[in-house]
Amino acid sequence: MWKYKRLIVLMLFILTIGILAACGGNGEETTEETDQDTANASEGSSSEEDSLLSGTVKLAGSSTVFPIMEYVTYEFTKENPNVDTPLESIGSGGGFERSTKGEIDFSNASRPIKEEEKALAEENGIELIETVLAYDGLSVVVSKQNDFVDELTVEQLGEIFLADSGNTKWSDIDPSWPDEEIVIYSPGHDSGTFDYFNEVILEEKPMREGEGVTLSEDDNLLVRGIQNDPYAIGYFGYAYYVENQDTLKALAIDGGNGPVKPSPETIQDGSYSPLSRPLFTYINRASLEEKESVQAFTEFLLSGAAAEGAEEVGYVPIPEEEYQSQLEDLKAIYEK
Repeated sequence: MWKYKRLIVLMLFILTIGILAACGGNGEETTEETDQDTANASEGSSSEEDSLLSGTVKLAGSSTVFPIMEYVTYEFTKENPNVDTPLESIGSGGGFERSTKGEIDFSNASRPIKEEEKALAEENGIELIETVLAYDGLSVVVSKQNDFVDELTVEQLGEIFLADSGNTKWSDIDPSWPDEEIVIYSPGHDSGTFDYFNEVILEEKPMREGEGVTLSEDDNLLVRGIQNDPYAIGYFGYAYYVENQDTLKALAIDGGNGPVKPSPETIQDGSYSPLSRPLFTYINRASLEEKESVQAFTEFLLSGAAAEGAEEVGYVPIPEEEYQSQLEDLKAIYEK
C-alpha cells in the first residue's frame, strides 16, 4: 500500500514537472516571437519613415500672399511631416531681396518683380519663375465707427494720401465731413501693396508721412490701428478685410465708372478698378530642378491647394486651367 501511494506521488511529480517544462518552453517561444515581431514592426516603421519625403521648402515675402501660403504649408506638412516649410512675412521687397541672393525657394509677392530686382538675380546666377496664385482687391477701409464715409473717388484718395495735397482733415476732402485729423495706416515701403497703391493711386508721387501716419509691413497692425478709430483710414489685401469685416468697413472706389466695392465678383471681373491685381510667387529655378521637396510642394500648390487657400482666406482663385498650364510648364523643367 505504501509503495503504491509512493508510486502515485512520483507519477504526479513527474507529470507536474512536465507541465511546467512545457509552459516554460511555450513562454520562451512566445517571448522570442514577440521580440521578433516587435523588431520587425520597428524595422518596418523605420523603413516607412525613411521612405517619406524630407527636406526643406523656404518661403518668404508678401504679407498679402502670406495667408494663402500659410494655408498651403499647413496642409502640405500634414501629408509630408518630414519636410520643413519655414514661412516668413517680410514684404514683397524683402522677399525679392532674399530670393535674388538664392536664399529662399519661393518669393511671395503682391506685385511683379522689378527690372532692377531681376537684373540683380541674373548677376547672382539666379532665375526666378513667375507663378500666379490668385487675384486680390486692394481694399481701402475705415472703422465701422466711421459713419460719414462710404465711398471715395480715386482723386479723393490722392487728396488724402499725397504729401503735397495739404489736406490733413476730413473736412478738407468734403466740407460736410468732420473737422478731424485724418489718421493714415499704410503698408511700408518694402510692401508690394504699397508699390501697387503708389503706382495706381499716388502715380509715384510722395505719400504723406510723419505725424498721424503709421507705416508697417504687418497688416494685422494696420487692422488694429483702424478698428477703433473713426477717423482712421488705410488699405491692405482683401483677405484682411474679410477676416475683420465685423469691425471694418470697405469703401466703394470710383475709378471713373461709378463707385464699386471689393468682392469676389468685382475683383474677378475687373470692375473693382483700378485696385484689382494678381498675387504671385516666384520660384527659384535651381531649387525646382534639384530639390524633390520643392518639386512636390509646387505640384501640391498648383494642383488645388493655392485655389483652396485663396478661397479659404478671402481671395479669388484663378481659373483651374491656368493653374494646370503653369504646373505643366514647371514640371517640364525637372521632368527631363
